[in-house]
Amino acid sequence: MTQGSFRLLHVGCGQTTSADLPPPFNQPPWQEIRLDIDPSVAPDIVASITDMPMVGDGAVHAVWSAHNLEHLYPHEVQVALAEFARVLAPDGFAVITVPDLERVAAAIVETGPTQPAYISPAGPIAPIDMMFGHRKSLAEGYLHMAHRTGFTAASLKDALSEAGFAVAEVRHGGWALWAVASRNAEDAGQCSRLAEGLALARKNA
Repeated sequence: MTQGSFRLLHVGCGQTTSADLPPPFNQPPWQEIRLDIDPSVAPDIVASITDMPMVGDGAVHAVWSAHNLEHLYPHEVQVALAEFARVLAPDGFAVITVPDLERVAAAIVETGPTQPAYISPAGPIAPIDMMFGHRKSLAEGYLHMAHRTGFTAASLKDALSEAGFAVAEVRHGGWALWAVASRNAEDAGQCSRLAEGLALARKNA
């Protein structure tokens, strides 16, 4: 990727700020463009991740998607990933994190679905929250927080390949999967290093 100002499309940004972005996106030369379907979070672009016509073909250098895909219906996943691929520059890459269903399923077998797995800013999170959506948020009426699909490392990699990415590296980190994908097969090494770094940072958090 050439030097200069890099455009990061932060899809499903919610109320987060640039300080919440993972390295290297939280510092120059990256410039964040915030996209969300909810206008109340004041995004730069109001749109669904399955339909982003305001973002031109090849217009951004990276797409950051943190815990968005699991809120889609299964048939919508390919539509969203194809949109990610479309808006990326030829040397750009998508970075995606979603719940790791393999680890969640293992926790359900070992300790049950409602035993807290970790403490988040929203409170205790149990495997059932990671599988189906945060129960407290759902009970308060935020039904868009429901999870309608899920991924293993293999199924996420397959979905990225089917969406047109030439290379997709997926790693386990914490309770999440971390994927880095590029349309350019020559970027395999860079994708692998970034995926490893993100997953390792999460494991050590």
